[in-house]
Amino acid sequence: MIAILTSGVALGVHVPGLLLADRLRERGMRARVDVLERLLPPEKLATTDRMKWAFHRAFRTALTGQKLASNPADAASQASVEALFARWRAQDVRRFVVFSGFWLDVLARYSRTSSQPLAVDVCHVDSVLSPSTSHRVEGIPVRHVWLADAQTGRLPCTIPVTHEPVVAWSARSRLLLHGGGWGIGTYRDQVATLRDAGFELDVVAYESRDVSADDPGIRHWMIDPAWHPWLDDGYPPFGRLAPDGSVSYRRGTGRHASFEVTRHAVATVSKPGGGTLLDSLWSATPAIFLDPFGGHEQRNAELWQHLGFGLTLDAWRQSGYALEPLHRMHLALRAARDAVDDYSEHVAGLAGQAADAHSRSS
Repeated sequence: MIAILTSGVALGVHVPGLLLADRLRERGMRARVDVLERLLPPEKLATTDRMKWAFHRAFRTALTGQKLASNPADAASQASVEALFARWRAQDVRRFVVFSGFWLDVLARYSRTSSQPLAVDVCHVDSVLSPSTSHRVEGIPVRHVWLADAQTGRLPCTIPVTHEPVVAWSARSRLLLHGGGWGIGTYRDQVATLRDAGFELDVVAYESRDVSADDPGIRHWMIDPAWHPWLDDGYPPFGRLAPDGSVSYRRGTGRHASFEVTRHAVATVSKPGGGTLLDSLWSATPAIFLDPFGGHEQRNAELWQHLGFGLTLDAWRQSGYALEPLHRMHLALRAARDAVDDYSEHVAGLAGQAADAHSRSS
């Protein structure tokens, strides 16, 4: 059994964890997904929910909160941690893939009680250390895996989002504006400007106040605001808002439902989160970047521009919102997607080798 360790405070690390689990299961591997917040008491989860809405409504508050963030694992219930350890032992979990570095303290405790050595990968969705993966823990050896690497300017490996072919450029017509899983950033400030520039828009709303005046050129979408990653192992419920404000949510199968909107866009307009980079690669949809959520996202944007996969909104505006540079980026992304190594194949291979070695020694 392989345990994939994510956090519910960032869909940009949680959804890649779900994708990895699905890709491993397709290869016949057993995988479970554990979300850090499931270890927390209800009052801590309530605080996290309030923080989510505060961060969404004011980007400055989000930037300040990021600087002050502490390790949520410090508030974990001892009983919840011990129950999780018991499940890992019962399922003979020895290989872990960590998407949130805040899990490393928990893993260090588990390693001290385990009779078998642990194999731990820290999978970086961002191109440099993020706030959680900057967290160092002594006494537990880890291997660092990068889906995008700002230091080398490369894409060392990837997690496939889909097995479907890329949507043809000629079939795309709309821009997608979003703010990641918590709707963070300045994307809402750009809706009117881009609509006035003549584009039809898909806009991800996170609450009713995000929905602009009725306009046939704007489609609004929404992640169910009552859903949290620690509630279940499914992808986020996602759907299009009807004229009466109702939403018929659906879950993606094998991938997040919002990816279907991404893969039909001429470009996404958002902050440069790691999950956005992964979606950009697998949809071959260029990324147009707004203000980053911290220094690690700034490096994400710089890497994507270096690779020819994206540009800033200011640079695109200076081109007169030209489509030709976006088409070139689309072609570059298509070529890159076919050339990057599949991380799930590597993990499955290592797990299979370890299982064979264990059988021979038993």
